[in-house]
Amino acid sequence: MSSSSNIAIVILAAGASTRMGSPKQLLNWGETSLINHIITNSKAIKSSHLAVVLGANFEIIASEIVDPSVSIINNKEWQKGLGKSIAYASQFAMDSKEVFDGILLILADQPFVSSSYLGTMIDTFNSEMESIVTTSYGNQKIGVPALFSNSFFEELSQLSGDEGAKSILEKYRDFVKVLTPDFQNLDMDTKADYKSLKKLKKS
Repeated sequence: MSSSSNIAIVILAAGASTRMGSPKQLLNWGETSLINHIITNSKAIKSSHLAVVLGANFEIIASEIVDPSVSIINNKEWQKGLGKSIAYASQFAMDSKEVFDGILLILADQPFVSSSYLGTMIDTFNSEMESIVTTSYGNQKIGVPALFSNSFFEELSQLSGDEGAKSILEKYRDFVKVLTPDFQNLDMDTKADYKSLKKLKKS
């Protein structure tokens, strides 16, 4: 990462894991929990700041995060969907004493997102000066991980609902650089998903 860019990395982990039946942030992944796995991957990028947005099951998940350098943001409006977590993340970046050039948003339930891929996103943001760098899901779908320059912080902070930042990606599609990851960008919503992804991890 270029020393001229200062990127805040924020892990979005406020959901209630309703379909999973238990907090998926606390599921075993390798030798640790899913949330700490994502934190470790994110810290490998050596960003100046790493934060996690929590909401449902706040106390139990916050107690699982052992790294004192990670900022914990409490989204008390987590029922309003992913968009509200993005809003809290962006407000955190705007309120910080540090001046961030951008914010890299990661989901806590995508365990195959690698630190090398996140590094590539940041390098792309630096070298090509794109305002938004996002990830392809195939079938012309794009989403998180996604990196937004600080010119979008204000609009991101107004988001709410389950669509996340989809409205902003559509509104500014001419500013979006889409990267295709070298892994399957899979979410983990149910126990069947969890079992399936654990099998993929071992293969």
